[in-house]
Amino acid sequence: MRSGLPWAYLARVQHFSVTVEDLKPVQLTDNPILMTFSNNGVPPALECRGLSKAYGAGRVLLASLDFTLDPGEFVAIMGDSGVGKSTLLNLIAGLDQADSGEVLIDGTAISSLDDNAATRLRRQKLGFVFQAFHVLPHLTLVQNVALPLLLNDTPPARALDLLEAVGLGGRGDDFPRQLSGGELQRVAIARALVHRPTLILADEPTGNLDPETAHEVLLLFRAEIKANGAAAIMVTHSMAAAASADRILVLSEHGLHATQPAQSAGERQ
Repeated sequence: MRSGLPWAYLARVQHFSVTVEDLKPVQLTDNPILMTFSNNGVPPALECRGLSKAYGAGRVLLASLDFTLDPGEFVAIMGDSGVGKSTLLNLIAGLDQADSGEVLIDGTAISSLDDNAATRLRRQKLGFVFQAFHVLPHLTLVQNVALPLLLNDTPPARALDLLEAVGLGGRGDDFPRQLSGGELQRVAIARALVHRPTLILADEPTGNLDPETAHEVLLLFRAEIKANGAAAIMVTHSMAAAASADRILVLSEHGLHATQPAQSAGERQ
């Protein structure tokens, strides 16, 4: 199964080699050109300015894309396979480099940071849900979910809470080999939420879940976003999943455009 976000991310962002440097807060720049704020003094959770990316001889995936995501906003991105949805997630995460343009997370331009600071920003401010799970087979479920917490020397109690919330309560000592594909994806979602990130990037988070479980997981996903003031981008091919978002955008060769509004909160229930 293809994954838009590479396995190597776990080694780069969520590993056990924690140093004092890793635990330092992200140092943000004071350069007003490299930081942006809204009128109320709160920076957008995410801002993409003129983002462009091409591969090979003239194969343009993204062209001068502008996109802003506010704190607490949940956006679904749809589009045909190969149009650049996973590439967009990689660019936002700083795991791939744009040909031109800029990505700002919580007001900070990623390009203004050195490699260490950019890594710390990803660890502290981003949460990921991988399409192919990427849980570590030699760790228990609670250890997998608690990986982001280790970077802040935080007790694993919230990891147990998240496992309970995604329907895996009492199974924290199980290993991934004991779970179904749908259960593994629930572990991945719990791991992405556990450290209360500013921005969550989810690539087909319900793609391996049955409809009932997918509905339950999306309710949890949305509740955590709203409770923590986080923003989220969810790439999906499922209109049922997309309907849980605040708005739906379609990525095509012509850019990123709004489509029909997501369902109201009442209809989501």
